[in-house]
Amino acid sequence: MVDMSSHRGASQFHRPVRRKEPSEFHKPAPYLPRIRSVDVDRPWVWLSAGWRDMCASPMISAAYGLLAVLSSLALVAVLSMQDMQYLVLPMAAGFMLLGPVFAVGLYETSRLLERGETPTLMKVAGAYRRNGVQIAGIGLALMLAMLAWIRIAFLIFALFFATEPPAFDQLVDRIFFSAQTIPFLLTGTIVGGVIATAVFAISVVSIPMLLDRETDSFTAMATSVAVLRENLRTMAGWAFLIVLFTAAGMVTGFLGLALALPLIGHASWHCYRDLVGAD
Repeated sequence: MVDMSSHRGASQFHRPVRRKEPSEFHKPAPYLPRIRSVDVDRPWVWLSAGWRDMCASPMISAAYGLLAVLSSLALVAVLSMQDMQYLVLPMAAGFMLLGPVFAVGLYETSRLLERGETPTLMKVAGAYRRNGVQIAGIGLALMLAMLAWIRIAFLIFALFFATEPPAFDQLVDRIFFSAQTIPFLLTGTIVGGVIATAVFAISVVSIPMLLDRETDSFTAMATSVAVLRENLRTMAGWAFLIVLFTAAGMVTGFLGLALALPLIGHASWHCYRDLVGAD
């Protein structure tokens, strides 16, 4: 059951997650900020706080959600025109790898609300200028991970389906109802899971941290890994919820992303603020 007592009102519309006192944090290394251990049900508190942020900034959240839907539909259209529909699923998974960079504006919106300021599109768009070089460094790492995944996914597909790629109307039958289905899905899930875990480890709090304080990308990624190590069960549950919400958004013809992506983005800010203490 979610402990709603962990919130206190900062305003009528926005009540950020309550921060624990510094003594309740510990430092995993001298050069890293303090890390807090939390209960396994804590992700629901972050989602609750993220939902309040969505309600407090509906225009910005809707704009990000609409952009996610339109970019996904455009990607499917381009792949269809190139007769490469079989890449829709790995490309969709690759999009999730870049999600932390895409959501910078949502982190900034939650940061401004937490400070009692009114977020605007102009303020949010300027968030990339704060510590931009370091954010770009993590963005580059995530982009390389996505390109590696797309290449590996293509090789896995070629390994199990050596003939010509199936037509769009045969894609589901060939992938999910053929003799190669189980080994194909098992191989893809294991390889994709390894890449996704590595990306999640270095990005779960790193980009919000770069927005919040003057630090470098290596320290931010090391902090993110320390958060994962200290809260392994909680972060596993948080990763599962991210995948669940994103998958639900995709199976609705990408329309559900209009709600899922802003919610996850805002909640990720509260994840960072709840787990990472002051320097």
